[in-house]
Amino acid sequence: MLVLRLLNVVAPAYFLCISLVTFVLQIFVFIPSMFRDPSTTPLFSPALLHGALFLFLSANALGNYVLVIQSSPEDLVKDLNLGKGAEVADWLDRSRSPGSALPSTHFCRLCARVTQRHDHHCFFTGNCIGSRNMRNFIMFCLYTSLACLDSLVAGMAYISATLSMSFADPLAFLTLLPHSISQFFSGALLSSEMFVILMLYLWLGIGLACAGFCCHQMLLILRGQTRYQVRKGMVVRARPWRENLQEVFGKKWLLGLLIPVQNVESRCRRQKEK
Repeated sequence: MLVLRLLNVVAPAYFLCISLVTFVLQIFVFIPSMFRDPSTTPLFSPALLHGALFLFLSANALGNYVLVIQSSPEDLVKDLNLGKGAEVADWLDRSRSPGSALPSTHFCRLCARVTQRHDHHCFFTGNCIGSRNMRNFIMFCLYTSLACLDSLVAGMAYISATLSMSFADPLAFLTLLPHSISQFFSGALLSSEMFVILMLYLWLGIGLACAGFCCHQMLLILRGQTRYQVRKGMVVRARPWRENLQEVFGKKWLLGLLIPVQNVESRCRRQKEK
């Protein structure tokens, strides 16, 4: 339990540090290097277009990251005015029974709350993912992967211009790291250039992980399932995939795709049902 609590603190700090380093490299290294091309007009230069794209992706990634933390899944113990100890344990046993109306409730020891439609506990946000912040979590994964891809392309262009090398050969990127390490220890490569090369592989790993996680979550949403239900082998009532998507993304899904907004439709729907 102590290791999990430590991970709950280290993972958000790691994400924020990587985000800060990426922002500094993009604004102060990659984008200024693009202005050195004299053949482009200042208004439609690749630097301005790339800078606008990076700021858009970063704003959506960080905005949804904040909303995932703010939009915590509701604590059913407080909503149902339950006590502590044996009363909560008895309610959990009844809620997990096959005929219960709340089959996906779960008590998270790290968050110290009982949530409905529990999916998993995200250590990078330090928060549980449930019905209220699922859409923001998916948008966070999507825009994080796109921001990493954008930084990867910009970093490769910077390294290509700085080291006068070409990435036309697919094997060039695979052999870049071992070749750069040998050059770095021999003194032929600067520490700043070696740092950028290491960040290229880090962006690639984070981008692929977030993209894979986003696709996996979308597949579960289309099926009307959560990771917790799959892990526990719970049977879910079959529904049309459009209803499953609308339950998570709401009717204003396009607005949430362009800017980070809090999902309040599911909460209003539950209040009407009560």
